[in-house]
Amino acid sequence: MADMRPGCDDGGMPAPRTIVFVAYQGMQLVELAGPMDVFGFVNALAEDEVYRLVTASPAGRSITADGGLTIAVEHSLHDLAASAEEIDTLLVVGGWITGPVSAEVVRELPALARKSRRVTSVCSGALLLAAAGLLDGYRATTHWGTTDRLARTYPRVTVEPDRIFVHDRNRWTSAGVAAGIDLALALVEDDHGREKAQEIARAFVVFTRRSGGQAQFSAQMRAQPARTPAIRAVQQWLPDHLAGNLAVSTLAARAGMSERHFARAFRAETGTTPATFVEDLRIEAARRLLESTDLTITAIARTVGYRHAETLHRLFTRRLSTTPERYRRHFATGTAPGETAS
Repeated sequence: MADMRPGCDDGGMPAPRTIVFVAYQGMQLVELAGPMDVFGFVNALAEDEVYRLVTASPAGRSITADGGLTIAVEHSLHDLAASAEEIDTLLVVGGWITGPVSAEVVRELPALARKSRRVTSVCSGALLLAAAGLLDGYRATTHWGTTDRLARTYPRVTVEPDRIFVHDRNRWTSAGVAAGIDLALALVEDDHGREKAQEIARAFVVFTRRSGGQAQFSAQMRAQPARTPAIRAVQQWLPDHLAGNLAVSTLAARAGMSERHFARAFRAETGTTPATFVEDLRIEAARRLLESTDLTITAIARTVGYRHAETLHRLFTRRLSTTPERYRRHFATGTAPGETAS
């Protein structure tokens, strides 16, 4: 296998990329183990140390992850920050961030970031990066449950709540828990190309690109289930009837309510308007079709309830800052017949 390591050490051999995993009390274990296993698998495939995997905690002592497992840690954050060693990738995992833990980690992050080629986070680890000022002026994401907190507490961060991961210059942030694997695969692709990332994804039985630009979870999961049985029944009915007339008046009639009462109750009980909920479902369905079928953009638009492809084009531009053609080129295995990627 071709050597995938950057640079050379003093002996003329390519030097491994050092990845520092920032761990602390109460962190989520999978947010450490998932990315670490991805990078470790690259080493296994190469039968060499392509990535040097290093763990560090505030005091350099063992930490207890959420769930109770105790993990030995190799270094203290302070010692790593003070050392002359360069870091390829700094990765801050997420977890239950408390005041004292946050302060201990945040204090060392700026010095660590200055010597790192890439600064990354999984889940609520983005809150620690933001607290250290390392996301000011950057686009970022985090677990859906903490996106509001990130945006409210750190207004200089541009929060993108519906992303699995966000790459902005040398900052990479990801959504919650298993999204750390998506992030690690994206970093491997950045280092070694898409083919290598796909090889690892197949071994892990995951998608190579369930990634940036796609929703963290389905539209039905984002909206709360309504308390009123008639409204909840409309929510459950909608995904299978996207091609029909889904005006508020139609949905209200199906629920046996006046249009005004239905719209008011729907928003109060689900946290979103009927029109936004329908739009979310339609764009989600369009994404799936773009990723997995050879249907033309026009056919997809009609399948999800829009008479013209231009309507779908405007929706993608407004909601995803891309076009259906670009989305397909990025996330599907190939461009559909009759379509021109742009």
